[in-house]
Amino acid sequence: MPRKSTSPDAAQPVRRVGLKPAKGWHKRNFVTEVLIPSIFTKRKGDRKNPAFANLEDGQICLTWIGHASFLLRAGGMNILIDPNWANWLKVVKRQRHPGLHLRDLPNIDLVLVTHAHFDHLDRKTLRSIAAEQPIVVPNAVGNLVHDLGFNRIDELDVWQSCRHGAAEITLTPCHHWGARMLHDSHRGFGGFLIRIGGRTVFHCGDTAYFDGFKEIGGRADIDLALLPIGAYDPPSGREVHMNPEEAARAFIDLRAGTLIPMHYGTFRLSYEPPDEPPQRLLRHAEELNIRDRIRILTEGESVVF
Repeated sequence: MPRKSTSPDAAQPVRRVGLKPAKGWHKRNFVTEVLIPSIFTKRKGDRKNPAFANLEDGQICLTWIGHASFLLRAGGMNILIDPNWANWLKVVKRQRHPGLHLRDLPNIDLVLVTHAHFDHLDRKTLRSIAAEQPIVVPNAVGNLVHDLGFNRIDELDVWQSCRHGAAEITLTPCHHWGARMLHDSHRGFGGFLIRIGGRTVFHCGDTAYFDGFKEIGGRADIDLALLPIGAYDPPSGREVHMNPEEAARAFIDLRAGTLIPMHYGTFRLSYEPPDEPPQRLLRHAEELNIRDRIRILTEGESVVF
């Protein structure tokens, strides 16, 4: 059964985006302009042979799987965040291969899922990973994973925390929404502050830009900020994700050490060209004089920080 963790800050408001389509959204055709061409595009990228270095105390090893999926190694633990090895999201084709084969993963000690959207919570992937270890999800998401083989489910509200081994996990607010289907808008959503081995990693899940990044940065000294930079020109025209310039602004608000971009290039969820988000981010980082604090990973690349 899911366990609910408690925290004195649990009553914080949840920030949902407005889901009404923007004016003029129907003047473009996402199916013919993006969806169908992407189906006939050959997948790119290679699955790398894992080369996981031995870590010293206080070091973090981060491997980008693709989209919002990461393997985080630190404090003697292997943590998977938003794992998704799916080749398709219903009719949306994966454009780049996952960076590693599932079989090449180390033993996973903990799984984190930021929200129930299909590109972040893939039940088939989770079933393949589940091996009687714990999983942490936002409130009201536990019933989507309870039958997959995890031995413990922690459901968190915003600013609630739980501990697993050397890791303390805190759910942070974001500006998004959590419904998996039209009828289940009650589901929670958020990002994660992961404190482990004296370091802090922030994976913000999905979000539009909002003023809450300053609060998050005020509550934690963040070493690595994993921020989404893609899907900012969606077919509905709604402002539900950050563009690269907004991600840079969020990074500055967070006062984090290093920005690692994610949520681009893997699934065509929006009109912008797949290669545009990182190019825009780097251009803007040069203008802000923070280029040396941006680290763009390739799928399957393991980097020690």
